[in-house]
Amino acid sequence: MNILSLKNVVKKYQHHLAVDEVSFDMPEGCIFGLLGPNGAGKTSIIRIITSITRADSGTVYLNGEPLNSKHPAQIGYMPEERGLYKKMEVGEHIMYLAQLRGLAKADAKREVDYWLEKFEIKDWWNKKVEELSKGMQQKIQFISTVIHRPKLLILDEPFSGLDPINANLIKDEIYEMKKKGVSIIFSTHRMEQVEKICEHIVLINQGKNVLEGTVKEVKNQYKENKFEFKYEGTLPDNFNEHGNIVQESPGEVVIQLNPDESSNDFLKYLINNNTRINSFNEILPTLNEVFIRKVKSI
Repeated sequence: MNILSLKNVVKKYQHHLAVDEVSFDMPEGCIFGLLGPNGAGKTSIIRIITSITRADSGTVYLNGEPLNSKHPAQIGYMPEERGLYKKMEVGEHIMYLAQLRGLAKADAKREVDYWLEKFEIKDWWNKKVEELSKGMQQKIQFISTVIHRPKLLILDEPFSGLDPINANLIKDEIYEMKKKGVSIIFSTHRMEQVEKICEHIVLINQGKNVLEGTVKEVKNQYKENKFEFKYEGTLPDNFNEHGNIVQESPGEVVIQLNPDESSNDFLKYLINNNTRINSFNEILPTLNEVFIRKVKSI
């Protein structure tokens, strides 16, 4: 089941077409990467999903229903540009935002206590937001985003300004929420983060979605028949006739096999010629490589 579906969504600002017939499906309960270069249309898409703006045409479905007035309460959105009131105290601030999200005062207090204790920051309650570092403010922003326990969570560059320890803290919470059934859109330009965290991705460029699928499917789609193997002994004299040698050092070779040659046949060839193979692995492209190649080809 898809928690979110976009069908032919269009958004235009004066003479600029920001979103051009975008369609994609987000499976329920997954971590979904929304990717694209600056100005690609990602933020416009997020604003439409969160009902900040409306699409000029097309339809957004949440849990199978066209987007309507009850859906914003089911969504949590943490934008890249933070929106905290710097003069407010931390506890008062989160309480205020929780009640804006529809929580009763007692429920909001219970949730705030839970999260401040979970993050071991209960002594921050009376601190003003402006007294906190950027990383500390990021943690408050995250709590404010999830305080109402949304079904769909949208995180735009959530690790910005965080040191490795606090980045791992937020990452652990993302995984924990996924286990509880929360569906998460993760928007970033850091491809190595996407590769580690996301299961599905969609790539937006110039307002269009140009690539979609699971991370595994996308990487397999762009693989180049390239393999790395480590060996002992000697290689057959003519082994380089089987492909292009990308890299070679004592006991290790990276080769891009000829298009008509399978990895199994090549491995058998090496073994039959008395080469002892210690490891043999396919080299798949990184998402960063796929991203660059796809954007440059358009």
